Amino acid sequence: MNATTTSPAAGTLDAPKPALSVFDAVMIITGIVIGGGIFSMPPLVAGITGSVQWMLVAWVAGGVLSLIGALVYAELATTYPSAGGDYHFLSRAYGRDLSFFFAWARVTVITTGAIAMLAFIFGDYMSRVLPLGAYSSPIYAVLTVMALTAVNIAGLRESSRTQNVMTILLIAGLALLAVAGALAFFGGRAPTPAAGPAAGGLPAAFGLAMVFVLLTFGGWNEAAYISAEVKGGNRAIMKALILALLLITAVYLLAVLAMLHGLGFAGLAKSQAVGADVMAAGFGPVGGVLIGLVVALTTLTSINATMLVGARTNYSLGRDWPIVAFMSRWDGTRDAPVRAFVVQGAIALALIGLGTVEKAGVQTMVEFTAPVFWFFFLLTGIALFVLRFRDPARPRPFKVPGYPVLPLVFVGTCGYLLYSSLTYAQSKNALHWGAYLMAVGLVAWLIARIARRG
Repeated sequence: MNATTTSPAAGTLDAPKPALSVFDAVMIITGIVIGGGIFSMPPLVAGITGSVQWMLVAWVAGGVLSLIGALVYAELATTYPSAGGDYHFLSRAYGRDLSFFFAWARVTVITTGAIAMLAFIFGDYMSRVLPLGAYSSPIYAVLTVMALTAVNIAGLRESSRTQNVMTILLIAGLALLAVAGALAFFGGRAPTPAAGPAAGGLPAAFGLAMVFVLLTFGGWNEAAYISAEVKGGNRAIMKALILALLLITAVYLLAVLAMLHGLGFAGLAKSQAVGADVMAAGFGPVGGVLIGLVVALTTLTSINATMLVGARTNYSLGRDWPIVAFMSRWDGTRDAPVRAFVVQGAIALALIGLGTVEKAGVQTMVEFTAPVFWFFFLLTGIALFVLRFRDPARPRPFKVPGYPVLPLVFVGTCGYLLYSSLTYAQSKNALHWGAYLMAVGLVAWLIARIARRG
């Protein structure tokens, strides 16, 4: 029996219904994707590519590859709209047993770990403005998770409006970065951007540069979790995905060009804090304060959007597995899975506590799960082919153009990133942590199977 035939768990008040506009969805997707990566990856990409031309090609290619992936997800999301997102697609294609492990990784570490890490980053920056003692960062992190969880529990309208405001302010902050780059360039405080090395053939490590670029674009797939809640019919989520990625690509190119004009190519490649360096070049000492506010706003925006979509995995997991059925309760008056938000917030707070004790514990766990994430991302891409073969009569409001070439490009990209993440984890002797995570998940799955049969 597939996931769509499962009856709602007892106690469910309602189910997801269209309550978000396309604009709301674009703001949510944009808020998830634009994170701290744009303030750390450009110097790495510049150093690896070795020229202005290849650096810009890498960022444009990142947008194009992400858009191809979005087209794959658009077909899946318009054909099978569900609050379960990837979990629902994997259940359809491979059955609920395999998708359980995906949901396990998201619920326990991938989503909640990302929330905890972003909360720590917010705490680090806020502690520079108003320190709260020896545990200032964890205190800010805890308060942030509690406050934004409360906003999301209040209802979808409140959380989406909060997201809209923060995302607009975030884009304005990145526009301020562009202004700083222009001031530095036209004020004669930066070298000519094109003064870097001339572009030759394809750089030997161009693939590695693309890994960093695609990491910066990561998160657009989370749109699948709100596919059943976007007004405008089945094709609305497709519009939201495409519009969001066009916006994100434009913002990223604007930011990279600002860094290039503000510091020059050599300065960009050597920068250890590129955002702060560009803001200082454009605005002087006050630039340091401004960049801190922009980064803090970036983390808040990403946390809220990640919470909004992450709780929907918990909700979908609860609908399929009786052992966690308490998470399947959907509050129709708030348009939110309240209990799923509570569970997500509690796990994130526990990870913050662990991160406080282990220093980089949460970050380490998130990195260890990267191979697991890319493995399931790869399976989602393959699921498009599986579902077209197994369910050919299903109406598909949107079909990926250029099938099967574009989906194969997406699957190949995921496969390469899976290989890269495995290689990186092996070099850090980190694969055993991922094995531990899935071993615990195996025990949880066995318990869940026994409970479901009972």
